[in-house]
Amino acid sequence: MRLHFIHQPGKGPAPLPLFMMHGYPWSFVLLERILPMLTDPASHGGDPRDAFTVIVPSIIGFGYSAYPPQQGFGFQHHPRIYDRLMTEGLGYARYGIEGGDWGGFLTAPWGYLHPQNLIGIHLNCLFPRLGDEREPEDKDPDILRGLGMKWAPVKPKDPDMLRYWKNVERYWIDEGAYCHQQMTRPQTLAVGMTDSPAGLAAWIIEKWRAWSGWGDDFEKLFPRDMLLTNVMLYWVTNSFWSAIRLYSESYYYPWELPAGERIQVPTAVAAYPHELAPIVRKRAERYYNVVHYHDYPQGGHFAIHERAEEMAADLREFFRPLRSKVQ
Repeated sequence: MRLHFIHQPGKGPAPLPLFMMHGYPWSFVLLERILPMLTDPASHGGDPRDAFTVIVPSIIGFGYSAYPPQQGFGFQHHPRIYDRLMTEGLGYARYGIEGGDWGGFLTAPWGYLHPQNLIGIHLNCLFPRLGDEREPEDKDPDILRGLGMKWAPVKPKDPDMLRYWKNVERYWIDEGAYCHQQMTRPQTLAVGMTDSPAGLAAWIIEKWRAWSGWGDDFEKLFPRDMLLTNVMLYWVTNSFWSAIRLYSESYYYPWELPAGERIQVPTAVAAYPHELAPIVRKRAERYYNVVHYHDYPQGGHFAIHERAEEMAADLREFFRPLRSKVQ
């Protein structure tokens, strides 16, 4: 399988390999701002001992990376290929991973199914479907549940969890139409998006505006050249259809943690208030071995770019005590 990636060596005595994953509707372009902060911390007010060697792929099906032709290739199948790239392709026996959006979701099957080479997981977006969180009284087959909400509790008893699921519900009602379409009829949508560059730009850039938390000022955060470069990556590679297949394959061929199981790899969570459904710590701890958690006062879905300095500092702090595991 063709897999495109950036491989940026670190500048320091012992750079730590870090595999960083983007999401939809973005690409590796969004991570360009944070890369030098991680690979060359000394040039950004940091300690060279905190340097990372960073690997950023175009995740499978996006941009220059191919997509397998068979059905059923959901997000749970990605980590095995990425792990082979890191170990067999690049020769890194141990490494860390980081992700937001789909990249954050991918940390779950990676940490559970392929944990042997991971020293740590850092994420800033938590997958809504990690397990069945319904209460016994919720499991009524006659209740029509919204798409993406069918495994959620109807009335969580915990106030923090109630707030979380209300945010998920709000997301599905206000922002979820694109997701419903991409999960259930991706190829129909792809015909239109690959026929009109203006249509593709509108479909993609609208999400950058809606999810940034900046509203009409979003171009202060994302320069127009950056937005158009991102759209062009989808256009010139004709990869919109394969990128959104990830939605349908993961919906029709889902994966979740077995009941009562938890990811044991040490995990850091960077929680931002303007995320689509802001992370709740106790829910993260239900599924991950959270050893580092930080609630930030500002930032949204694209925090890896918007709050790059903050994220770089968070990554350095979390991985600092884990670096000895790479040796």
